[in-house]
Amino acid sequence: LQQDAGLSIMQSGCWKQYLYIGSHMLQCLFFNLFKNCSYYWLFTLYVAYHVNHPLFTAPSALQVYGGLAIFSVLCELGNLSIHIALRNLRPPGTTVRKIPMATSNPLTTLFNLVSCPNYTYEFGSWIGFTVLTQCLPAGLFALAGMYQMTLWALGKHRAYKKEFPNYPRGRKAILPFIL
Repeated sequence: LQQDAGLSIMQSGCWKQYLYIGSHMLQCLFFNLFKNCSYYWLFTLYVAYHVNHPLFTAPSALQVYGGLAIFSVLCELGNLSIHIALRNLRPPGTTVRKIPMATSNPLTTLFNLVSCPNYTYEFGSWIGFTVLTQCLPAGLFALAGMYQMTLWALGKHRAYKKEFPNYPRGRKAILPFIL
């Protein structure tokens, strides 16, 4: 019975992932390049194949709960908090640009360490999903996403340093203290 509960939660996590990626797939149809579409479509199929395969071994309940907590609670809420903070950077009706900084929301404190905490949280979400599903395709999806987000973050980090002479020196692009 406990394994059934863990499996049910894992299935819930998988549905969240499918819905999340499904929204990106719809964006692909209307807004993004073919490269992005193929990335989301192929990895979704690859993960779905593995977690539905008859030889798939369901993760333990602790692993499922831990992965779900990282994926849904910490990282997705953190990502939302960062997007809200970024939205509020520019006062309405102006073209003023500011250095992104942490707000009173504790989930925005990553701004003190990295230029693109939204990408940090995004990568963390996919690590949580990998823990939740314990399948190689989810890990490959996380690594491929991390590679692309690192390229974007490095570009954004360079742009911030060029635009703002007083940009915090200790900030890294995407991974605190590392990159």
